[in-house]
Amino acid sequence: MKHSVMSVSRTTGRLTSGGRLLPSFLIMGAQRCGTTSLYRALAQHPLLLKPVLHKGVHYFDMGYGKGPSWYQGHFPLKMSAVLLKTRYGMQPLAFESAPYYLFHPLAGERIARDLPGVKLIVLVRDPVERAFSAHSHELARGFETESHFEYAVELEVRRLAGADQQLRSQPYSAHYSHRHHAYLARGRYAEQLNRLEPLFGRDRILVLDSHVFFTEPERAYNQVLEFLEVPAMGKPVFERHNGRSRPKPLPESVRQTLMEHFEVYDTDLVPWLGGEPSWRR
Repeated sequence: MKHSVMSVSRTTGRLTSGGRLLPSFLIMGAQRCGTTSLYRALAQHPLLLKPVLHKGVHYFDMGYGKGPSWYQGHFPLKMSAVLLKTRYGMQPLAFESAPYYLFHPLAGERIARDLPGVKLIVLVRDPVERAFSAHSHELARGFETESHFEYAVELEVRRLAGADQQLRSQPYSAHYSHRHHAYLARGRYAEQLNRLEPLFGRDRILVLDSHVFFTEPERAYNQVLEFLEVPAMGKPVFERHNGRSRPKPLPESVRQTLMEHFEVYDTDLVPWLGGEPSWRR
């Protein structure tokens, strides 16, 4: 029943796409860094309009071949925005959240081309914790078969070999391991941000330390509103979403090895955060 309802909604959305909004900003990553929690906090604001059906449309990574009408059909009607503007005196902003956008090699180029002027929000966390969390997440969802985190990390280079080249040469293809097994690669945040900078400029990219978001949510939330140039309205409820329990802690020896691996990438992240990452203090 749910699938049928969503199918009808998508068809309706496509047929009315010309009368719908396009996003003014995207939460585009990183995976396992609090994107769902931020999305749900922002969705409580009356001027920030989420997609009609679900959080992530995944157009710029997995669904680009479906075309712009399919994408625009996921967002609220422009008439709804007119009514909200009349009520609040300010133009509402549509948005979506898809953590794979940050890592996919073509997503940034597609977004810059199709959404001129769009703003981007990126959350980052301790990349060692992110990698360990991502492995637990993929294992629980059945996308990972190797139960030992350390061995999954060892397999990563082999699994991801040639993935970027394939995705660029076959733009509408998918690469299973690139999406589900990039435990270390997704945590090299500065590499991904530096790829976006020439396309958008730093003034249109906000990078948040997810530790700050979870320990001082109001401060991070207000920083996002300031970036979006939207006034505060109401009092949002901040909750953690998509957390997962882990069967055992990460061995300290593995943590230290991975911290050394990420050291240079964390250093390159300092200008984006305006200071040392929380996990390096």
